[in-house]
Amino acid sequence: MVRSFIEKPNCIILAISPANQDLATSDAIKISREVDPKGDRTFGVLTKIDLMDQGTNAVDILEGRGYKLRYPWVGVVNRSQADINKSVDMIAARRRERDYFQSSSEYRHLTERMGSEYLGKMLSKHLEVVIKSRIPGLQSLITKTISELETELSRLGKPVAADAGGKLYMIMEICRAFDQTFKEHLDGTRSGGEKINSVFDNQFPAAIKRLQFDKHLSMENVRKLITEADGYQPHLIAPEQGYRRLIESCLVSIRGPAEAAVDAVHSILKDLIHKS
Repeated sequence: MVRSFIEKPNCIILAISPANQDLATSDAIKISREVDPKGDRTFGVLTKIDLMDQGTNAVDILEGRGYKLRYPWVGVVNRSQADINKSVDMIAARRRERDYFQSSSEYRHLTERMGSEYLGKMLSKHLEVVIKSRIPGLQSLITKTISELETELSRLGKPVAADAGGKLYMIMEICRAFDQTFKEHLDGTRSGGEKINSVFDNQFPAAIKRLQFDKHLSMENVRKLITEADGYQPHLIAPEQGYRRLIESCLVSIRGPAEAAVDAVHSILKDLIHKS
C-alpha cells in the first residue's frame, strides 16, 4: 500500500527508522531506495534517539557518515507511551524535545537541525521548491488538455439542447445544412452531383418503366377496385374510395424502386462525406 503512494514522482518520502535498530535492516530505507534511487525525494528521519543503549549514539548517522542521504538526516524525540497516558500535549512534547537535544553533549552541536519543528519547516521549504518546479509542467499539461478537449468539442459539434424547442431548432438546422449541401452537389458546386443525378435520370426511371402499370390501370382492374371499394351503387361524382384504392396500389408498386433510389443516393453521399 505504501509503495503505491511513494512511487508517484510528486510524492515526498519520509524514510522513518528507529535509532536503536540497524539501518541495514530498515524497510523504509530499502523501499525508498527502490522507488527513489537518486534520493531526490527521500528525507531520512531518525526516531527513538533517547532510547538508544548507554554509550551509543546516532551522531554518525545524523552527520551523514553512517548512512548518507542526499538530504541531511533529522533526529526526533516523540512522546512515549507513558507521556500519552499522562496526556502530555504536543506543545509540551516539542519543548521537551528541544531540551533533550540542547542538553545532550552528543547532539548539542546539531540542535539547530534536529526536532519535529525543524523537520516541518524543512519539508515545507522543500514542498515549495517542488511546487515551483512543477508549475511550468502543469501549465503545459493544462494547456495541452484544454486544446485536446476543445478539438474534441469542435468535432462533436454544438451542445444538444435540453428543451423541446431547442431540440426542434437543432434538427431544423441540421436539415437546412443537409439541404444546402445536397443542392451544392446537384448544382455542381461540390463534386459527386453527377452520380446523384444519374440515379434520378437513369436508375429510377428505368425501374419505373419495368413496373407493370398496364395491369394496374387496365379497365378490368379499375372496375374491380372501384366495385370492391364502393360497391354497386350509382355515383353522381367520381367514386372516391375506388380511386384512392387504385392510387394506393400504384404507390405500393413504386415503393420498391423509390427506396432503392434513396439507398443509392445515401450511399453516394456517405462516400462523398468520407472523402471530404
